[in-house]
Amino acid sequence: MTLPAHNRGRATSFEANFDGLVGPTHNYAGLSYGNIASQGSAQASSNPKQAALQGLQKMKSLSDLGLIQGVLAPQERPDVHTLRQLGFSGTDAQVLDKAYRENPALLAACSSASSMWTANAATVSPSADTQDNRVHFTPANLNNKFHRAIEHPVTGRILSQVFNNDEFFCHHPALPSQDAFGDEGAANHTRLCTDYHAPGLELFVYGRSAFNPHLPAPQRYPARQTLEASRAVARLHGLSEHNTLFIAQNPAIIDQGVFHNDVIAVGNQNVLFFHESAFLDSKATLAAIQAKLPSSGVKNTELANNELYFIEVSEADVPLADAISSYLFNTQIVTISPGHMVIIAPLECAHTPSVSAYLDKLLSLNTPIKDVYFMDVKQSMRNGGGPACLRLRVALNQAELAATNPACLLDETLFTRLNRWVETHYRDRLSLSDLRDPNLLQESRSALDELSQILNLGSVYEFQR
Repeated sequence: MTLPAHNRGRATSFEANFDGLVGPTHNYAGLSYGNIASQGSAQASSNPKQAALQGLQKMKSLSDLGLIQGVLAPQERPDVHTLRQLGFSGTDAQVLDKAYRENPALLAACSSASSMWTANAATVSPSADTQDNRVHFTPANLNNKFHRAIEHPVTGRILSQVFNNDEFFCHHPALPSQDAFGDEGAANHTRLCTDYHAPGLELFVYGRSAFNPHLPAPQRYPARQTLEASRAVARLHGLSEHNTLFIAQNPAIIDQGVFHNDVIAVGNQNVLFFHESAFLDSKATLAAIQAKLPSSGVKNTELANNELYFIEVSEADVPLADAISSYLFNTQIVTISPGHMVIIAPLECAHTPSVSAYLDKLLSLNTPIKDVYFMDVKQSMRNGGGPACLRLRVALNQAELAATNPACLLDETLFTRLNRWVETHYRDRLSLSDLRDPNLLQESRSALDELSQILNLGSVYEFQR
């Protein structure tokens, strides 16, 4: 899809979107309990090549809008290193065969391409908010799901190579991999601000408290983010009480399949777009945001000249089930010029009547959201991740952008090169039984070895070390 191009002009700060490249082992194993789309696609055959090309096209479309678009490399999969830690021995081919015969679900978990959803990769705090005026990164431990809990060591290495300058960037290890500190990264974190270079308000949304059993918690599906993890990340990043807010997610909607806050709410600069059932106490949440956000006042969707817009979607307009199935709130809201934002939505939003009608209505309201662009990310959607899942947001000033690894920033040359790379290395069909194929492992390693050179990452993978 071709979008209109816009210039960055003389902007002194930017919000870059770093999307995860879909890995060569993209498959549908239904590993994510609580994620309805993931469980619904279990056992189906996937198309890794199509998934990767769809992801790249989405990146190119945002780059065409004039946005800073980055690329994050996938993990090495199948993860033979982890399988060996779990007692499987012999050659790599023997390890894969033994794991498949003894525990195919374990092999599937060690072959997941879930790192494509980089909203879970880390929590990022921009330098405008932090005590030492550096951009801080904490990889998410993702300890609620085994297939994701094994990602953070390599995630940390990749982020350290993309943002490899201690003067501007600070990298923390993941929180302890323990249930009390379950951390899902930016999928439960957003930031509101008047401009990307200005101090903002960082919103940490949690599903339960590990040490206060009296606080509400879901009963059916797990709450993956704890209050304690959110507070720990805020401390590590040098944030203060003045620029943080810890918000309880509504446990009832977690039990209906809202496994992350970014499935039910999304924010950008002075806009918070959310379903009426998103938070445990919406009235108190909005009042707290209004009180804490610098330069904020009383605002709503009817007040065009105010700085903060609360766009609350009612159940009557969009039933929760439609919001979840279409991923209305797992869209990206991006700023393409001052006061002009657009929503990047999956095609499923256009094909869901209540959501399509609401988006038409939204464009008639007096808010900064002026357009909606629909994109085909069906391979990702079938596994439970929409456009917002596929990106990690990193606000950067000009000096920080200049210090970022340029080989990871998308332009026409890199887009063309990565498309050729996918066409060369990826299969167009993958079933769960294919995960035992030693040729798949070699194909994946060959692809990642070449990719680490394209993106100038060094030796970030176990097979390279």
